[in-house]
Amino acid sequence: MTLVQAPPAVSLGAPEFTAEMQVRVAEPNDRTPTRPLRLSAWTVAWMGLAVAVPVSLWVLVPLAKPVEPHLLIAVFVGLVAAESFNVDFEFRKQGFSWSLSELAFVMALVTVGGAWTAVAWALAVGLVSLIQGYSRAKAVFNVTVVVLEACAAVAVLQVLPVGDISEPRVWVSYLVAVLTASLLGVALIAAAITATQGYPGRTLWASFFVPLLMVGPVSVVVGLAVLLLVDATPWAWLLIAPLVVALALLYRRFAAVTREGHSVERVYDFARRVEQVSPDEAGTRQIVEAVRELLNADRVALWLPPYLDEEPRLVVVAENGAVWYDGPGDPDDVFRRRAVGSVDGPVRVSLARADDEEAVALSRRGVSDLLGAAVMTAAGEPGYLEVCDRRSDIHSFGDSDRAALDSMLTHVNAAIRHQQLLSQIRYDADHDRLTGLPNRQRLAAEVDRVLTEDPATARAGLILAALGNYTEVTDTLGHAASDELLLVTAGLLREHAPPHALLARMEGEQFAVLLPGLSLAATERAARRLREAASARARVAGLDLEVTLRIGVAAAPGHGTDAGTLMQRADVALLAATDSGGVASYHPVLDQQSLRRLQLGTELEQAMADGQISVVFQPIIDAQTSDLVSVETLVRWAHPRYGAITPDDFIHLAEQIGRIGAVTDHVLDLALARCRRWLDRDIALSVAVNLSAHCLSEPDLVARVRRALQRHGVPGELLTLELTESSVVDDSVRDSTVLADLHALGLRLSMDDFGTGYSSLSQLRQLPIDEVKIDKSFVLGMSTSQGESFIARSIIELAHNLGLRVVAEGVEDELTRNLLAEMGCDKLQGFLVSRPLPDDRLESWLLARTGVRSALPGATHRRLFVRT
Repeated sequence: MTLVQAPPAVSLGAPEFTAEMQVRVAEPNDRTPTRPLRLSAWTVAWMGLAVAVPVSLWVLVPLAKPVEPHLLIAVFVGLVAAESFNVDFEFRKQGFSWSLSELAFVMALVTVGGAWTAVAWALAVGLVSLIQGYSRAKAVFNVTVVVLEACAAVAVLQVLPVGDISEPRVWVSYLVAVLTASLLGVALIAAAITATQGYPGRTLWASFFVPLLMVGPVSVVVGLAVLLLVDATPWAWLLIAPLVVALALLYRRFAAVTREGHSVERVYDFARRVEQVSPDEAGTRQIVEAVRELLNADRVALWLPPYLDEEPRLVVVAENGAVWYDGPGDPDDVFRRRAVGSVDGPVRVSLARADDEEAVALSRRGVSDLLGAAVMTAAGEPGYLEVCDRRSDIHSFGDSDRAALDSMLTHVNAAIRHQQLLSQIRYDADHDRLTGLPNRQRLAAEVDRVLTEDPATARAGLILAALGNYTEVTDTLGHAASDELLLVTAGLLREHAPPHALLARMEGEQFAVLLPGLSLAATERAARRLREAASARARVAGLDLEVTLRIGVAAAPGHGTDAGTLMQRADVALLAATDSGGVASYHPVLDQQSLRRLQLGTELEQAMADGQISVVFQPIIDAQTSDLVSVETLVRWAHPRYGAITPDDFIHLAEQIGRIGAVTDHVLDLALARCRRWLDRDIALSVAVNLSAHCLSEPDLVARVRRALQRHGVPGELLTLELTESSVVDDSVRDSTVLADLHALGLRLSMDDFGTGYSSLSQLRQLPIDEVKIDKSFVLGMSTSQGESFIARSIIELAHNLGLRVVAEGVEDELTRNLLAEMGCDKLQGFLVSRPLPDDRLESWLLARTGVRSALPGATHRRLFVRT
C-alpha cells in the first residue's frame, strides 16, 4: 500500500501550496517567534526525482524482461483502479490519501516483474494525477515515491527466495518485499510532511503506520490468493471480484472509523486545552487558536460583547499573521446575524452556494468558506465565533466540520464563562458592590500606577468627598434609604466628574476622585466645581433630601508620592472640610489638628466620667415681668492638656464618631439634676438642653429622655429641648414621629436659631413646636438697623399668629430689650441678663440678682424674678 497525495479542492480564499522556501528572518526587536526552515513542495519533488532516476536505472533496468502486452495492459488498468480508490485525510495545509495499491502492486510484481511494475505504476499515478487535478509538484513527487517503492521491493526479492507462488516461502518473500516498499513510501511521505509543514507529532505517525501494518498484509495475502485462484481456473474471477469489492468497502469503512476516532480524540484534546487556558486575553487567544488547529482553518475570529468594565473584544488568529479584519465586530453582519439567530447550531456558507449578500460578506473577508456560531457569555448578549477557509487543499468545510464545531462550542462556552467568572471575581474585589465604582483597593493601585509611570513628572490630584447627612438618613430611614442616597450621589458624581477622572467609593459615605496630571490649584478648582454641581435635592425613600458634600483635597507630589500618603492626607483635609462645611486642602498643620481630634475622640468617654465635660447655665427671663423662667444648659470641656475646647469642636467630633448620644445623655443628666435641686427648694425653674440633629435620628431617643425625667423626678414641663431650624424642617425628621413622641412626654420643643434655616409657615404649622428663638444675628443689630428690627418684628408676629412663644437671643443693651418688649417678645436671653455661668456662680447670681415670688394660682412652686 502506498500513500498518494490528494488533489486540491477549488478554494478562492485558501492559501496555495507555495513554490518557494518559507524562511522567516527576525528583525531586531521583533517578538514574533521564528519558524524552522521549511521546503516547498517543488523542492521536495525535485529532490525525490533526483534520487529516483539513478536508483531505478541501477536497480530496475538490468532486470527488465520481455512481457506480453495484454499482461502489461492488465497490470496498468489494475494499478489505475487501485490508485483511483482512496480515502483522503489532511494535515495542516496539505492533503494525503490512502489507497489499495498493495493489492495491485503484489499482483503486478508476480505477473510482469519489478521493472515493468515500476513503469506501469508510474504511468498510473501520473494519469490519476492528471484526471483528479493534482498539483504538478505532488504528481511528480508521487511518481518518484512509487518508483522508489518498486526499487525497494525488487531489491528485497533479489535476496529472498522467489519462484512458484504456490510455495509458502515465496508468499513470505513477496509479503516482506511489499511491506518494505510500503514502509519506504510512508517514510518518504512523512519526510515530505516534515520538510514542508513541520514535525507532525506522534498522533499522525500512528495514523500512517497502524493502518499500513493492519491492512497491508491483508492486501498482499488477498493479491497472492487471487493469483493462485486464477492460475487454477480462469473462472475464479467470478469469486474474486465480489471479494475484492468487499475488501475495498471494508477498507473504506476502516478508514472512516479511524478518521472519526481521530476526530473524537482531537475534540477531547481540544477540551483539555481550553480547560487549562489562563483567564485573560492570552487565554482567549489560546481558545481561538485551538479552534483553528482542530478545524484546520486559515483564520478564526471570536467577538465577545462588553462585560463589566471591559470593552467589546475581537480576537483573531490567522495563518498569515493577521490580527484584525472586518466582519465579526459588526452587529449587522449577515453571518453574525444568522449565527446568533440560528436554532440549529453553527451555520455553514460557501462561495459556491452564497446569495448576493453572503457573497459580498465573504468577499469583504477575502475568504470562500465560513462556519459561524453563537457563543454564550455571562454578559447575556451572545458572542460570535467564525471559522474561515480550510488550510487543506482537499475539501472545504462540510457537515462533519459543522458537527465538530458544534461539539467544541460546549467547551468554548464553558471556557469563556469560566474566564468571565474569574473576571467577575477580580472585578468584585476591585469594585464597590452597591455603586459599581472602583473601591479603595483599586483606587490605591491606580494612584500608585499614575505616580510611578514617570516619577520625575508625575502629578495627580485626589479629592475625597463625604455626604453630609448619610448617618442621619441611615439611622432614621434605614440602610435601604441610605443606599439609595449613595446611588444618587454616585450618579451625580459620575455626571459631573471630569472625563479623565477615576471615580471610586471608599467606604461609608465617602467617595474619591483621582485626577491624573492636575496640580493642587487645578484640583481645588475641580473640587469646588464638583461640590457645587453635585449639591442638589434628591428623592430618596419618598422624601426630598438635600445632597451636600464635604471635600478634602490633596495633590502629588507636594502632598505625597505614594497612594497611602496621598489618601491619608486627603482624609486629613476632609476632616478639616467637615469642620468648615466646604472644601479644604491638606496642609501640614492639619496633621496636628487631626492628631488632636483623634486624641479627643478616644478621651471623650473618660472626660465625661472625670467631670472634664461640664455645663454652664444662661438665665432666660420674661420680657414683660422679668421673671426668671428658664436657664439654657450649655456644655463645656476643660481639657487638662488642650485647655478649653469649644463645643463646636467636640460636639461635631462626637457626632462623627457616633458618641453624640452619650454626650447628650450626660448634659441632660446634669441639667435635670440642677432642676431637681431647685425643686427640692420649692423653686420652679425649667432647664433647656440643646439637641443635636443626629440625636433625632436615634431610634431610642424618646425612651432615653423619658428615663432621664423619671430618674431625676422632674416633670416634663420643666424641660425644654432646643433644636436647630435646619434639623427640624428636614423631611426625614418632619415625616417621623420623634417630635410628637417627645412632645407627648410633656416637655417643650423650641426651634433654635430661627430665621437662619429654610422653614416656612406651612412647615411650622405641621410641627409640634412650642416656641421659636430669634437668632442673635438679627437681635444684635436691632438698635442700629431698621431692617433687623423689621425681621425681628415679623418673626414675633408670625410666631404669635401660630400660637408660639418667642425667645430673643443676644440681648445686650436696654434699648434692644425695650424694643423687643414693645414688639411683644415673650422671653429674653443675652449678656444684658447674664453671661453663661457655672453651677456655683449661678447660685451666687441667683442670690444677688433675684427675688422670690409666690406660686401662681394652681402652681405648687415659687418663682424667681430678676431685681432691677
